[in-house]
Amino acid sequence: MDLTTRKSVSSQTLREQSRGDRPVRRSLFRRFLRWGGFGFIILVAIVFGGFLHFADSITTLKPPPEPKADAIVVLTGGYQRIGQAVELLRTGAGNRLLISGVHPTTTPSQIRRLTQSPVSLFNCCVDVGYDALDTIGNAREAAKWIHARGYKSILVVTNNYHMPRSLAELKYVDPATDFIPYPVVNSDLKTTNWFTDPNALRTMLSEYAKVLLAGARNLTGLGRPLGLRSRETDDDPD
Repeated sequence: MDLTTRKSVSSQTLREQSRGDRPVRRSLFRRFLRWGGFGFIILVAIVFGGFLHFADSITTLKPPPEPKADAIVVLTGGYQRIGQAVELLRTGAGNRLLISGVHPTTTPSQIRRLTQSPVSLFNCCVDVGYDALDTIGNAREAAKWIHARGYKSILVVTNNYHMPRSLAELKYVDPATDFIPYPVVNSDLKTTNWFTDPNALRTMLSEYAKVLLAGARNLTGLGRPLGLRSRETDDDPD
């Protein structure tokens, strides 16, 4: 066999091998796309199912019929929450109240007037926390207050849609304390057809996304901000 014939045979062999490899590569690529598509559909189904479970738990969440704890913590975000917390304090559901995450320009007197609370009640039994910037900060600020006073059980007052994330952050920072949810029902979520209201649906979707993010953050311990105006904290397990 001369040199020209050898080259021709070698070229033909390489072309045949190349053609043989192409179906294998295409098959692997198609298989990857197929399983990737299945995985994406399953992931979407899990996330959607989780949202339905989250929404159902929120809309059916109710306060305990006879709330009682050592103290009360309310997470700011509306005077409806604070008013409910002050009322719980007045009726003896807790011995003391922390209003966490108050803006620095807001005074206790302003809060007292807006909630129409007695001066004596505020002077004896209400503490105003100015350090928290967000829900993580609320948890850290509340844990510091709880430990300083030796409380074992706490009524947590916040909106119903905000309650799962609030409890998750509180338990992450302070797993030893018994946190009892006292949800304040958001007016947009009182009807059974809240999902047809764009504002209510937007609120629920946004909060569900935050719950997923908080769960991943607490599980991994990564990307967890301080959440406080000050830089001092000694209650984080990180």
